Amino acid sequence: MTAAGVPCIPGYHGSNQDPMFLKAEAEKIGFPVLLKAVKGGGGKGMRIAMSPGDFFPQLKSAKSEARSSFGDDVMLVEKYITTPRHIEVQIFADKHSNCVALGERDCSIQRRHQKIIEESPAPHLDETVRQDLWAKARAAALAVGYEGAGTVEFIFDNETGQFFFMEMNTRLQVEHPVTEMVTGEDLVRWQIIVAEGGQLPLRQDEIEERIACMGHAIEVRIYAENPDLNFTPDSGRLIHLRTPASTEDVRVDAGYIAGDEVSSHYDPMIAKLIVRGHTRASAIRRLRTALGHYEIVGPITNIEFLKKICVNEAFLAGEVETGFIEKHRHQLFEKSHTSIEVFAQAALGLILHETVEQRKDNLFGSPGAVVGFASGYQQREFVFIDKAATPASDIAETRVQIQQIGPNIYDISVNGSKYSAVEGQLDLESRTITSYYPHLRLESTIINDEGNITLFQRGLQYRIQCSTPTWMEKALGIKEVATSVLAPMPCKILRVEVETGSTVKKDQPLVVIESMKMETVIRSPQDGVISKIVHQTGDLCKAGTALVEFERTDEG
Repeated sequence: MTAAGVPCIPGYHGSNQDPMFLKAEAEKIGFPVLLKAVKGGGGKGMRIAMSPGDFFPQLKSAKSEARSSFGDDVMLVEKYITTPRHIEVQIFADKHSNCVALGERDCSIQRRHQKIIEESPAPHLDETVRQDLWAKARAAALAVGYEGAGTVEFIFDNETGQFFFMEMNTRLQVEHPVTEMVTGEDLVRWQIIVAEGGQLPLRQDEIEERIACMGHAIEVRIYAENPDLNFTPDSGRLIHLRTPASTEDVRVDAGYIAGDEVSSHYDPMIAKLIVRGHTRASAIRRLRTALGHYEIVGPITNIEFLKKICVNEAFLAGEVETGFIEKHRHQLFEKSHTSIEVFAQAALGLILHETVEQRKDNLFGSPGAVVGFASGYQQREFVFIDKAATPASDIAETRVQIQQIGPNIYDISVNGSKYSAVEGQLDLESRTITSYYPHLRLESTIINDEGNITLFQRGLQYRIQCSTPTWMEKALGIKEVATSVLAPMPCKILRVEVETGSTVKKDQPLVVIESMKMETVIRSPQDGVISKIVHQTGDLCKAGTALVEFERTDEG
């Protein structure tokens, strides 16, 4: 690459894999350094060593993940740029010495070194730099006599405006629809043409004319994962799935349908949502609208997190970098307030569905505690817990009393706040509740999975749970158990970092697990003493299985 005039980032790319040698190379380069699997991709087998003290633990972790994912743990050591952007160029080359760049994509917003948002054109990129990126990408392809679709990836330094060659992926990427949106071309068709020995369908100048008038495109990746648990992958059956309507400016590439199982053995990506607008601002607005129409019940997804990015001021301003999520962690992970109307709608939905189904087996069940025994209009009480509440000390019961006073007419009280003569209607097929409150009309989709209720309302998702009332728990002798750390998903135990009798601090690593080819560190939720190691290295665990147990701090 250097011989072809393509700037390369300082680093060690040799075959000597002795840990001491690699550390010495890292010290020559200067910390922080990026450790990256030679055969890596998708963010797997990558770790950042910020200081010499971090080097060996991060190297061990990167090698372990690389062996699991690629069957190879050979590592590169490169200078880590502290405020980088990830910008890549889509190229195509044929056997007739033609090579074109179909624009660039900014893929800077990432977690676990894996992209979650990609867009084209890259925001705030000087046109001179843009043309230079395209030229260097074409030079990289021509230097190796490349044919077909390829993605030349660069690290762009926000501080200096310099960019460096990172790698070339010899295929179409997950995010190739972004390029299709801004060029109007089918890149899979291009691959077939090149494979048959044909010439590229467009010249470079024709591509640039297309890009100049096609506007801005953004793709987000829909993952089964829990952002609140450090983006831990999730799995399970897709109980309910509704996607935005597809148009020429809204595209959904999905690998699942309702009823499918998201496995813990593969990457947790469920779908890609791609939108286009005349400007970046209009594309973001269209993205927000489309995300508001996306409904998934079953595994936890990153959809609500993506919605928060779409309203983040820095994102709206195009101020992106690979450390974006960490930099804006406070805003992106701030907990939103659940309005009392959400709980009112949940209770009303349960009642309406029960009324429609009568004595039949029904979707929602009957978790409400009946007050009174008459068969006519009777008061019902539901107790809900907001599952998004965190930390645990924030969890509080919300009590809803609901009294039918006429056909489809109800008086509702939520923690003492009263709504009179609320009219509610249920569309059983769409699972949609339409309610008319004083001065307010609400339309909600409500899905109940054995008391775990997911409600979609005004473009947002809420997860709440029907709870056993506290008085009933005491009557039944149910005790709170908070002495175990549970597996958040089906997984394999890679390493156990503590021993029985160990005294640990909050956030100290306890167990390292592997799920969906990714390593996750399970950290202590509290200070305490380990009383039992339930599972050992190599064990396979189901979601919800205890991994370690703490000594009780009181007799309870």
